[in-house]
Amino acid sequence: MADIVLTTLNAKYAHASFALRYLMANLGDLAARAELVEFDINQRPTDIVEGILARQPRIVALGVYIWNATPAAEVAAMLKRISPETILIVGGPEVSFEIEEQAICTTADYVITGEADFTFPKLLRELLECGADGPSARFDATDASAVQTRPSTPRVIESPPVDVRKLALPYHLYSDNDIAHRVIYVEASRGCPFTCEFCLSSLEVPLRRFPLETFLPAMQSLLDRGVQHFKFVDRTFNLSIKYSLQLLEFFLQRHRPGLFLHFEMIPDRLPDELKQILTHFPRGSLQFEVGVQTFNLDVAARIKRKQDYEKTAENIEYLLRETGAYIHADLIVGLPGESLESFAAGFDRLVSLRPQEIQVNLLKRLRGTPIVRHDDEWDMTYSPHPPYEILRNKQLDFPTLQRIRRFARYWDLLSNSGNFVETAPLFWTNGRSAFSSVMKFSDWLFARHGRTHAMGLDFLAEQIFEFLATELGESREAIAPTLLRYYPRGARREIPKFIRPFVTETATPKTAAPEIPKRQSRRLAAT
Repeated sequence: MADIVLTTLNAKYAHASFALRYLMANLGDLAARAELVEFDINQRPTDIVEGILARQPRIVALGVYIWNATPAAEVAAMLKRISPETILIVGGPEVSFEIEEQAICTTADYVITGEADFTFPKLLRELLECGADGPSARFDATDASAVQTRPSTPRVIESPPVDVRKLALPYHLYSDNDIAHRVIYVEASRGCPFTCEFCLSSLEVPLRRFPLETFLPAMQSLLDRGVQHFKFVDRTFNLSIKYSLQLLEFFLQRHRPGLFLHFEMIPDRLPDELKQILTHFPRGSLQFEVGVQTFNLDVAARIKRKQDYEKTAENIEYLLRETGAYIHADLIVGLPGESLESFAAGFDRLVSLRPQEIQVNLLKRLRGTPIVRHDDEWDMTYSPHPPYEILRNKQLDFPTLQRIRRFARYWDLLSNSGNFVETAPLFWTNGRSAFSSVMKFSDWLFARHGRTHAMGLDFLAEQIFEFLATELGESREAIAPTLLRYYPRGARREIPKFIRPFVTETATPKTAAPEIPKRQSRRLAAT
């Protein structure tokens, strides 16, 4: 039994909730009366409510995000119907803006917007006052009035950005099971100094860095407990070069086999001293998430994104040429003023730089972001349901965006999966456009089979083989060896029937397939 339950629905089991651990770490003496309970979006809302109420909480705090907004609303509504006396507090990015439009905010007794690290325990203390015994007294389980909403406390509580120097760090709250089986999130800073209109981080000003004298010992503690993979959620890892160098030097001095660091970086800011230290990390130990988003200068200016694209390209090339870092680059489809031709040109340019992974994302209208100011001029129309993806705009109609959705999915299977490392470049050899060729493949594959999922490796490999030969005119004898080298994934020992006539027996894989770049970005996807 717990007086307070802190809970959320993660995108998947492997994603430990970083925010809940911060809330728990900053509860002070109330932490003894609280329990952190995590679920995921694949669980039934009825089962989640059962799991929460089994702890007989007086207060439930529910974290709401774009990926769990729909099931979280179901959980909230069901919980209040079954146990109306339980006080429900909701918080998180999804309920920090446009509160009046969300049913879950009406259902909840309290809504905390913004960074709730300090406002949440303050609210709890107000709700938990038990007369002369003070807030440290435990509830009398038979007294339904022991916790009640207070007329003097506003229902919607706005939280300003916190002073990170005063925060209690949450890293000790990662359990041994978390360390063994889940993504370990860390942050060296909060906020972002940039003003990209599609991004919630642009609203989190100012940028605030955690003091290294407290942050680095916390990282040492995680290292001592056996953490190998660190996912930094900072939006601007390399803004302060001095700070970044100190952080990298810390991990470089403690590097051991298997250590892996994931950072989001500003792609046009890579001075010589940062370049130099990056070359000392072993291959495969660093991953950089590089938000390119668009190469169209007019579009970038329109959405207030400041980026030197020539320097961005130069830095990506340097990282790939001189370091062993894995580069995950992002592009956004549907930005106001970007045509299909403009996006295709940017995609081809990024492919030519040869990052290991290119993620194609459709624009999302995140609640609170100023991207909405373009709605009328560019006819921006979004889905009313999470994740609020673009449905059409002035330059990209709905059928075109549907094609691009399929393109993004097939691109993921073809190029980002690691299964067709040598075969994928055949799509854009001989001067062909990568975007045009893969879009042609996407249209061709969907027309034939009408699906974007439930496609096994055998099926997909055969479709790629046939398309390259029949639609792009590539030699089957040239396709087969490249496809075969990565197709087995270390498991297959025989040559697939559709390839067999075009390869010699010496090509039969006798041992495990060649090493395939690790899909670290998938494993460490942000929640």
